Amino acid sequence: MKIKEITFVAVFAAVMGALGLVPPIMLTFTPVPITLQTLGVILAGGVLGARLGAMSQTVFLLIVAAGMPLLSGGRGGLGVFVGPSAGYLISWPITAFCIGYLISRLKALKIQYILLINLTVGILLIYLIGIPVQAFMMEIPVLEAVKLSLVYIPGDVLKAILASILVYKLRKHPVFSRSLATSDSSHLTKNI
Repeated sequence: MKIKEITFVAVFAAVMGALGLVPPIMLTFTPVPITLQTLGVILAGGVLGARLGAMSQTVFLLIVAAGMPLLSGGRGGLGVFVGPSAGYLISWPITAFCIGYLISRLKALKIQYILLINLTVGILLIYLIGIPVQAFMMEIPVLEAVKLSLVYIPGDVLKAILASILVYKLRKHPVFSRSLATSDSSHLTKNI
């Protein structure tokens, strides 16, 4: 791994920590808060690509597991991985990987394609993993957990739109040049 790649992984892990400083919106009917950290997951995958995006999220979650209170609301430690939001946390590296992989496969980098990937793969994948785990941890039916999660959709759509704009702009910036995304996707095809 190159120094540049290690730096990008560290920066995006730090971005996740910074987004965790924004206080969560706690809801009375569900223990899973509304946070800005989903934005960081989408950005990591979109800007860094599959491999590095997933690494940045994994590093962040390992730091949280070690006890750093970097999740929104000052949460940290192993306890967060056995609570109602555990599935959402586990989905972060997977989601960043899938977003990065699909964006690296785009023949033309257009904002509408990025938005489509962020909405369908990004948000949907977080829900597909997070909702069943939330239902299991809360001991409620999955359908009830789906109903509880409907409140998150408007905010997640706004985060996906903002992330799409930022990914589009950043992927065109020389600092996050195509060389980073190209090395990421070529590494993937060698391993597949």
